[in-house]
Order: sequence, then structure tokens, then C-alpha cells
Amino acid sequence: MRLLADEGVEVGIVARLRAEGHDLVYIAELAPGTSDDAVLDLAAREERLLLTADKDFGELVFRLGRAAHGVLLLRLAGLSQAAKAETAALALREHGEEMRSAFAVVTPGLVRVRPRR
Repeated sequence: MRLLADEGVEVGIVARLRAEGHDLVYIAELAPGTSDDAVLDLAAREERLLLTADKDFGELVFRLGRAAHGVLLLRLAGLSQAAKAETAALALREHGEEMRSAFAVVTPGLVRVRPRR
């Protein structure tokens, strides 16, 4: 799957998803400090699912109606690094296709996918 990880996504998650074969661009490597607007534009332009830990993307997508190819919000506080990476990888394996053009939230033990209308 084509992914774009915002710079707030932990490097262990990025490494795990790359190891699983995902085509993943990481803002922390590409252009640290890029604005949320520019990150969202890049993800949409390159048709990449945006991975983020930043709730501000929900505001951009829903309240402001910004275009998105899909957003996956990772809410994994309290888990070990390995558990965070496993949870993100499992969510993409099981729900990746339905996350396209949707807003998904992953928390420990739960994946919610809300299609955009």
C-alpha cells in the first residue's frame, strides 16, 4: 500500500510497515517541519494513505472539507514500541483497503473506519 507518514509517527512504526512491503514516504526524512496542509496535499496528490498521530488532520478533512486519499489516525499511547508497530501493521493488513478515501482511527484493540461522503 502507498503510505505517507507524518513526522509525528514513530520511526518503529515506519520501519515495521516498510519491512512488510508498504511503499512509505516519511515526512521526518523528506521534509521535517512541513505544515499539515502541505502534508495532506502531498498525500492526496500522490494517492497515499496518510498515517498520523495528529488529531488536527480530522479538522482539516471533516470540518474544512480538505481532499484526502485517506487518513489513518494512530492513537496508541501507553503501548510499547513493538506493540504500536504491530497494531498499526495489523490494522493495515485487515482494514487497509477500506481506509482508502476514509478517516480511520486505530486504538489498542479497535479500528474505526469512517467513510468520507
